[in-house]
Amino acid sequence: MTAARRLSLVPDGVHSPAPKRKAGALRVAIATQDMKSLDAHFGSAKRFAVYDVSRDDWKLVEVLDFEDVSDESGEHRTEGDDRITPKVEALKGCHLLFCLAIGGPSAAKVISAKIHPIKVPQPQSIEEVLSRTRTMLRTAPPPWLRKVLTDAGATDKKAFDDED
Repeated sequence: MTAARRLSLVPDGVHSPAPKRKAGALRVAIATQDMKSLDAHFGSAKRFAVYDVSRDDWKLVEVLDFEDVSDESGEHRTEGDDRITPKVEALKGCHLLFCLAIGGPSAAKVISAKIHPIKVPQPQSIEEVLSRTRTMLRTAPPPWLRKVLTDAGATDKKAFDDED
């Protein structure tokens, strides 16, 4: 079984398994190979940069590092050799997952963990992804994001009568 290494920023010197989320922020994971860009497919991502994103700012919370990743060949491994479940387990607590691609079975596992996967067609800088996410939070978020915000406790749930 593949284990995830958690690299966390710990200001008080005490390690915690999963840092607490800032109130009103969404926890966002970005699939990356180089820690500069969203440049990886879910299965082949060596790292996930995890940020708390609010309307005003974003903050790096932790980096999840994986050694055993897909080679993007499309070949399935032998039964019992699961590289996806450890990633999903490590990402629990995130609300959004940005990646270049994600297969159907992986997407189903991510969604069942209450993480909303977002496929991005082209590699782009992590800063661009975070900036666009923050802009969506500041302006009128699309319906799918409003649901994520409500589920995350980052906004109040509105009755249908109050919707625009």
